[in-house]
This record gives sequence, structure tokens and C-alpha cells, in this order.
Amino acid sequence: MNYRLIKNIALCCLLTVSISCKNDSPKKAIEKQPVVQQKKQQVTQKKIETPEKKATDTITSKNAIDFLIAYGKLHKENKVRFTTRLGDIIIKLYDDTPLHRANFIFLTKVGYFNTTCFHRIVPNFIVQGGNSENSKTLIIRNRYQNYTIPAEFRKHHTHKYGALAAARDWEDNPTKKSTPFEFYFIQDKRGAHHLNGEHTVFGEIISGFDVLDKIAGLKTGRDEWPLEDVFIKAEVIE
Repeated sequence: MNYRLIKNIALCCLLTVSISCKNDSPKKAIEKQPVVQQKKQQVTQKKIETPEKKATDTITSKNAIDFLIAYGKLHKENKVRFTTRLGDIIIKLYDDTPLHRANFIFLTKVGYFNTTCFHRIVPNFIVQGGNSENSKTLIIRNRYQNYTIPAEFRKHHTHKYGALAAARDWEDNPTKKSTPFEFYFIQDKRGAHHLNGEHTVFGEIISGFDVLDKIAGLKTGRDEWPLEDVFIKAEVIE
């Protein structure tokens, strides 16, 4: 009898321990859950706070006008320096041609003009720049989808000596929109006033007229391209 009693007591104790161990396990699992949930919440918050690049962060053929208006409000600069192997040219951009001013500042800051050179010279007429045989030039043009700029004609901005104007296509362009990438300086000291109202004049040389004349004096090939390239290094100075 004593043996059976002892055996029953031992069995009861074993069951009690077993039940106690099973009851402890869910409690530990519940205690860990809040920690896991908190980590998930932290990860979610970081994802929300990560800035996303918007489509309006760059210029395209579809948003060109809106982009340039917004860019012009943020960037008020209106002076640019061209450094060349023949010397420096300093340009003042007109505030009353805001789209062209903003565009010129934008392309200067993204480094476009630094991939280009003066690619067309017609003595006693114009010196044209903004193009090159550099593959980087084409890459940037394609990146921005070869957008155009509406004409900004102003009667008081004429094609005088040293004037800065925008090139444009003459075919299928009834509103005379400007190309954003190519420009020219008037090198004829008498001006080229037959171009008034045909191309947007949006700036002028304020220093470096002698450099302009040196470039105009270079020998060119049949395509009016200088036999020795005059590369441009452009920077916004004010």
C-alpha cells in the first residue's frame, strides 16, 4: 500500500510540473511579440521618410515652361563667364527674358556648356556655340528630350554688336521657338538687325569683346567650323 501511494504521489507531481511548463511557454511568446511589432513600425517609418524623386526635378519637352518658370524663381543669377583658350567672355543675361535666362543658368550649372565649343564662325557676322562632336553633348541633349523655349522678343533688345541670341529651327517653327542648347554672339560691329524679331536676344557681352573678335578671326573649314576647336568652360558668377 505504501508503495502504491508513493507511486501515485510521484505521478501527480510529474503531471503538475508538466502542466506548469506548458503554461509558461505562451507567456514568453506573448512577451516577445511587442518587440517584433515595434521593429516593424520603425522600418515602416523609415520608408515613409525616404524622399522620392519627382518628375518635376528635371526638364523635359512636356514640362519645359513650368520647369523654367520655377527654376528662374529659385535662381536669380544673371551673369556667366566663358573661359576659353583665347581668353574670357563675361555675359549678362536679361531679366525680362526670364525663360531664356533660367535656361542658360540651368544648362551652365548642369555642365552642358562644358561639353561644347564654338562650332560656327562667320567673320563680321556671328560666332555660334553650344554644340560639339563630344558624345557627352548628345547624351545631355537626349536626357532633356530636346525641348524648345517660346520666343521672348523685346523691341529694346536688338542684334547689336556683342548681343547674345538663341539659335532656332527655321522649318516647321512658325512661332520661332528657340533651341535651348545653341546660341550665338553678334560679331559685326554694325549689328545684324535683320535678325530682330527672328531670334530671341536674351543677353549681351559686358567684358571680352576682344576675345570674341579673336575667335571670329580663326580659320575655318567649309562647314564654318574652326580648324582648331575653341572649347568652353562656363560658370555662373553672379
